[in-house]
Amino acid sequence: MKKIVFLIAAMLWVHSAAAETFPLSPSGVKTLAPEGAIKPTGTWNLGTRAGDFVFIAGMRGIDPKTNLQVAGDEPRIRQAFANMKLIAESEGATLRDAARIVVYVTDMYRFRPIVNKIQEEFWGKGPYPPRTIIEVHRLNGDDICEVEGTFYAPVKK
Repeated sequence: MKKIVFLIAAMLWVHSAAAETFPLSPSGVKTLAPEGAIKPTGTWNLGTRAGDFVFIAGMRGIDPKTNLQVAGDEPRIRQAFANMKLIAESEGATLRDAARIVVYVTDMYRFRPIVNKIQEEFWGKGPYPPRTIIEVHRLNGDDICEVEGTFYAPVKK
């Protein structure tokens, strides 16, 4: 009986952790943790909503089902963009609502063309959001790409 109770409690905990709800900050900033998103691995959150803006932390090519890096350069970069998109959409934003994105890559020559290709897949022929792409020495988990975004998503009243 104890094993069944423990199992049910564990299942409820896992389910509740899938889309955590955090209290608003004193100024009304909402911390985001939508269902189906990756899980933060440290002292950071996936994103926040502050008024009409959604700020998304640097997303890497992590598979939300396993919390492991996706294999292959192109699939990994695609997953980073998909992870950002999921969080934006959880707050009612679309990719066209991107006010700005920043992309970090560990090899500009090698990964910038892939980023451009993936961004065209996501945004079509445009218009594209303002973007900064920066080559860095190293990313968390020795990853190859990280993308962060700011989205305009007016609060529905």
